[in-house]
Amino acid sequence: MDGGGRYLQPMTAHRAGAPVARATAEPRRSVTPRFGLIQRFRPTRSVRRRGAGIPIEKRIPRHLGTFLALGFFGAVAVTGLWQGGHLDDFIRQNGQPHHALARMLGLGLEQVTISGIAQMRESEVLAAAGLDAKLSLAFLNVNDVRERLERVPMIKSATVRKLYPNELVIGLTEREPAAIWQLKGELFVIAADGTVIDLMQDAQYADLPFVVGEEANARSKDYIALLEAAGPLKNRIRAGMLVAGRRWNLKMDNGMDVSLPELGAADALARLVKLEREQRILEKDVLAVDLRMADRVIVRLTEEAASARADALKKKPVRGKGVET
Repeated sequence: MDGGGRYLQPMTAHRAGAPVARATAEPRRSVTPRFGLIQRFRPTRSVRRRGAGIPIEKRIPRHLGTFLALGFFGAVAVTGLWQGGHLDDFIRQNGQPHHALARMLGLGLEQVTISGIAQMRESEVLAAAGLDAKLSLAFLNVNDVRERLERVPMIKSATVRKLYPNELVIGLTEREPAAIWQLKGELFVIAADGTVIDLMQDAQYADLPFVVGEEANARSKDYIALLEAAGPLKNRIRAGMLVAGRRWNLKMDNGMDVSLPELGAADALARLVKLEREQRILEKDVLAVDLRMADRVIVRLTEEAASARADALKKKPVRGKGVET
């Protein structure tokens, strides 16, 4: 026994010869769970249902009943018109039903403000945008309006925005007419980037630079730069003809043709300015001046000038043989 009156060995009798179990510091124990002590864990915070304490009349959006009633009556009206075969007549007179309903609610398209126009008229802008009094601001797609406007050649860019309840604001950036382009006998007004703006229908653009030939519209900037390089001869150049899409021939006001090289065209024009200043070449009987070679000038005379020159050469004495009498 130990000091507490407990036996160090079990009291069970052993068989003779059987080994006696020794005491250990910590005898093996088996733990049997006490099911009565197991707790079921639950969240300590209770979750209240959203809006459980709010009266139902306060949870319904304001004017919901009004909109539902209007929608119901609108659906009934459309159905009646459709079944009675009058829907097409209604659309012609009042526009699409959803636009008509929005106008009844005070969201009609009553005012269009347009800014940035100089070449176009307001009526042209409205027609291009597809706007009329049968539309409503609520169901108007501003992206569609902008895309329709930007398909107009005169319009470079457009912005469209709504101002509720009844106003649409349109801002335009127009393309400026920069030149006249002749192609296959037809005349077109073009912008600086070569975009065709309109047919040449009147004389208001007659003073614009004039270019001729395939792809000359896309190269109009190069031709305008040549006009600036011509200096005092700028006002005497009437047109530029693009040859093979590479170089320019100039038509002067006296009918003379001036052929420029593909490279160094501005330098060739400087030579022409010098010829005019020193020899008054534009006043002579010359049909064409070829400046494509940097070391020489080739001149083609008129028939009269060529005959006169040939006669003069025949009468000119030959050096070393004297003069016949």
